[in-house]
Amino acid sequence: MAPENPRIIALFDVDGTLTIPRGKITSDMMEFMKTLSKKITVGIVGGSDLPKQEEQLGDGIVNVFPYNFSQNGLVAYKNGALQEVQTISKFLGEDNVKRIVNWTLRYLADIDIPIKRGTFIEFRSGMMNISPIGRNCSREERNDYEKIDLERGIRTNMVAAMKKEFADLDLTYSIGGQISFDLFPTGWDKTYCLRFLKEEDFDEVHFFGDKTFEGGNDFEIFTSERTIGHTVTSPEDTKEQCTKLFFER
Repeated sequence: MAPENPRIIALFDVDGTLTIPRGKITSDMMEFMKTLSKKITVGIVGGSDLPKQEEQLGDGIVNVFPYNFSQNGLVAYKNGALQEVQTISKFLGEDNVKRIVNWTLRYLADIDIPIKRGTFIEFRSGMMNISPIGRNCSREERNDYEKIDLERGIRTNMVAAMKKEFADLDLTYSIGGQISFDLFPTGWDKTYCLRFLKEEDFDEVHFFGDKTFEGGNDFEIFTSERTIGHTVTSPEDTKEQCTKLFFER
């Protein structure tokens, strides 16, 4: 069934917007999103791969809302049908992928932090996700690392070093969440998903995200000329802003 206002679409980040970081969506929040989808067109756009998105939002999430974009839209679904899959290895070539991995492992070996766990580089089809502490850390370890990172600028310094080392590859670096950052070819940020939204189909394209500051992984789509950007601080804030915007106007 088409929503009341199909020509208005709202795109939602996942972590910090629909869920707590790496957490699962609450039943109350999911019910609100389903109610919202009766009012306007709804789309999901996250940086994680689809299995992680399903962990957070539920199995079969590509069939729940009309648009679903994982890995910033490099894996794109419309009405449950796969539209496109793009890969970083195909784009950069295996020699450059290996070059980045080797450099990253050497750099991370020299970072002195209290705890290191596992999965320091997560290779996704459209990006690499790099974590100095390792993605296998517990929630408590994640929270402790975030404080150290904010004090010492670990991720910020690493990104600066990588920009210098790989200046020839035209990569974009995006710090998001608590423990990691993404790197991907320039233009493969969340604005990539907008190519699947025809301008003639929508009068308004809204985006809701929590990392909308410069360098955050929502910044490019938040500041895009095609979107009306909204900064949120939590799922509760997302719900409150959407209620005012789409139910009370």
